[in-house]
Amino acid sequence: MEPLHPRLTDILELARQRGRVDVEWLSAYFDVTPQTIRKDLNDLCDRHLLQRIHGGAVYPSGVTNFAYDARRTLAADSKQLIGTAAAKLIPDNSSIILNIGTTTEQVALALRRHQGIMAITNNINVANILRDAPSAEVVIAGGVVRHSDGGIMGEATVDFIKQFKVDFAVIGASAIDRDGAI
Repeated sequence: MEPLHPRLTDILELARQRGRVDVEWLSAYFDVTPQTIRKDLNDLCDRHLLQRIHGGAVYPSGVTNFAYDARRTLAADSKQLIGTAAAKLIPDNSSIILNIGTTTEQVALALRRHQGIMAITNNINVANILRDAPSAEVVIAGGVVRHSDGGIMGEATVDFIKQFKVDFAVIGASAIDRDGAI
């Protein structure tokens, strides 16, 4: 899935702040035609990031979680910067746990250039990113694969991960607001 155009990211943020956005207001705000805004809203709704209503769109309730593939496009540039910055903090020849999350995937991508990394994960996406990295050893937890995001879950997973003592852990978190509220 392609990253979001900057205007789409702005529309999504406005919808998050306001709860609802309407076509006419967005058209004036961005100085574009209503047709352009309708197309933008339809794109965001097709990605399951907003829900279309008559005359606009609403931000999904906090109970609803975005589809995992859709979350990859949210703040993609920021996630890449976070991934690169986090990987810089991890020296070569380190062990690390990476759990589920689209940002932890970006950390894994940046770790591919490291030497002697041992990555323990319950994230099949992270395992796949690192599996062919020349100097990475990937250890993947056993358990039940969650269809929604490729996370490996369950008691067997917890017991497996408890066996390890690692140098670093990168733990993803969903839905933390700018003020730190969950």
